[in-house]
Amino acid sequence: MSARLDFAYTRMLSDVVAAVEPDGFPLDVLHVGGGFTMPRYLVAADPGSTNLVLELDPALERIAVHQLGLRISDDLQVRIGDAGTGIRESGDDAYDLVVGDAFGGVAVPWLLTTRQFIEQVDRVLRPDGVYAINVIDHPPMGFAKAETATLSTVFEHVAVLAPAESLAGTVGGNMILIASQQPIDVKGILLHDKSGGGDDRILAVGDGSAFTAGAPVLTDDFAPVDQLYRLAHSSTR
Repeated sequence: MSARLDFAYTRMLSDVVAAVEPDGFPLDVLHVGGGFTMPRYLVAADPGSTNLVLELDPALERIAVHQLGLRISDDLQVRIGDAGTGIRESGDDAYDLVVGDAFGGVAVPWLLTTRQFIEQVDRVLRPDGVYAINVIDHPPMGFAKAETATLSTVFEHVAVLAPAESLAGTVGGNMILIASQQPIDVKGILLHDKSGGGDDRILAVGDGSAFTAGAPVLTDDFAPVDQLYRLAHSSTR
């Protein structure tokens, strides 16, 4: 199984993984969404790691197995069903890392963006665990800012990893939102990013951050994810 990563956002996620696991110890990882690239990467690059993928669509798993060579094993398991239900069935303090990579079209499904879901992520993470979620947004970055603001209501430390132009709000694309109850190894992530040929930047988000100023907190009662995406897309036309 190959440890090669072709897409920029997966390389950014691997930079976060490398910083989470600086001593090369295996990780227990929960993947929200079945893109399967990162689980396969971790099986190849991090022998001994365990990966559980929560995937809604059984067809995606079948395609990955029968056409893309995905091998289900003790180190890479798949649970078909709603991720909101799946994470609630997971035990406390069970994972070192939770990776969010679920999309309905170009948008993250709204139920996976809310404070209530993020509280479940925090519950299943170990005290020094990290949540890394891949999002796609475009200026004015309404969804990315709202999700970052929402993460900040649950986690003590939040950061955004992205190209400088995206952080400046001038160019859209993938952004990796990182959250933990412990300080985030910003220098370590950037070091791994640079060693792999990247030139991304990290914005640490704290109280009064300009990045999240005025952004709504997403909840089960208020999560206008689709509207935030439409606003972003209409502003770039």
